[in-house]
Amino acid sequence: MAHIQLPPGLPGIRGLLAFRPETAKPIGELADALLHAPNTLSPGDRELIAAHVSKLNDCAYCQTSHAALAACLLKDETLVTSVIMTPESSPVSQKLKALLALAGRVQQGGRAVRPEDVDRARHAGATDIEIHDTVLIAAVFCMYNRYVDGLGTLTPVDPGGYLERARFVATHGYSAVLQAPIDPNI
Repeated sequence: MAHIQLPPGLPGIRGLLAFRPETAKPIGELADALLHAPNTLSPGDRELIAAHVSKLNDCAYCQTSHAALAACLLKDETLVTSVIMTPESSPVSQKLKALLALAGRVQQGGRAVRPEDVDRARHAGATDIEIHDTVLIAAVFCMYNRYVDGLGTLTPVDPGGYLERARFVATHGYSAVLQAPIDPNI
């Protein structure tokens, strides 16, 4: 049960955004810029970073929703599960492994990031923008995870319930979600 009175039937951050629309716009725009807008990292890879950080933060709603979105974008649920559970041994590029490790350092705390973490990403082919965006995605998801869990939002237990929303966001992005009427089914 949520710690404050949220609109019924809207899980996770969706209930919080509906509760406080003034904050929904900048939160949604930031998510769209980091996860959906054109970038040298694919939207699927960026969603993997978000899901990975959410797993490290033990935020079930964000982990499950962003893993569903990554699976939808990458068309490979097994890969997504592998990355979330064991990123270093998952079948992804060395660059993505290095960026996931960097995101994990950020999740521990900003000062946990070491020069060798950034060097590893660079040597694996990451650009400064990709390094920047990985750090920002990780930092923002620490905030989102604490926002969702700190107010005790509804977390559906059926992973299948996240798929319809994932398909919608994969097609339209996060900004479109904010502009659409609130539909508890997506």
